[in-house]
Amino acid sequence: MNKRFLAAFAALLTAVGACSCGSKDSSSSESSSEVQTTEAGTENTTEEITEEVTEETTKEPPVPAEASDPNTVTFDNGDCSFAKVINDDGYSAAGEVSVAELAGNKMLKFTDDFTVPMKGKVQKISISALPLVGKENIGKVRRIEFDLYADAVAQEYTDENGELKQVPGTICGGGGTATAVLDSEGKGKWYGFDDFEGGEYDFDYSGPLHQEFKFLLADTGQCWSEEMEDPNFLIMRWGSENKSNLYIDNIVFYDEEGNSIPILSSDNTANE
Repeated sequence: MNKRFLAAFAALLTAVGACSCGSKDSSSSESSSEVQTTEAGTENTTEEITEEVTEETTKEPPVPAEASDPNTVTFDNGDCSFAKVINDDGYSAAGEVSVAELAGNKMLKFTDDFTVPMKGKVQKISISALPLVGKENIGKVRRIEFDLYADAVAQEYTDENGELKQVPGTICGGGGTATAVLDSEGKGKWYGFDDFEGGEYDFDYSGPLHQEFKFLLADTGQCWSEEMEDPNFLIMRWGSENKSNLYIDNIVFYDEEGNSIPILSSDNTANE
């Protein structure tokens, strides 16, 4: 009886010892796992910080805007017979219009000859709409959109640090049109569009400054009509801070429902 009791007691001690060893091993394994996880987390964090520190941000040169509508005057065919420089007072810049490339994209260019002093000078381009949309659609025009650019041909812009740079500087201006049949004195009622403003201070030419001119009072009759001999709109830039030229591209005419109006010269549009 005593022998059986002693044998049973010995077996109990052996089982308890085995459980104790198992718990110790498990605890040790968990601790090791925690250390490894922490070390791995530290390594990951270090890599993320390194990536953030070494990441560099650089400015890329401006890219001309692509035509976004099939009825767009793109100037890709080289025709600018419907555009002209307006030099009708002492402040109007003198020069000529042509089709030229800017950053690999053909546009209408007003090449300023810089004979008019910079102070107070206004660059003016007149666009005749009749050759583009035709008499049948001229009275439907309610909105005109286009992209405007400027370049710099001299290093005469002074930045905030007093350094001279070859950049266009501030680009501001506006537009308007004669919106009524000419009166007995040969004058039409002038109707202004919205102004525009932007700034380019990093490169020698600007990115696209998208413009939207609206006939805001078209419901009162202040818009173009079939009776007009030369319905046109004027794009003007003033306040030049450096010697620069003006560029126009991607002209689109819209009706009152927001639909683009077909361009007569199909080889001068985005369809070509």
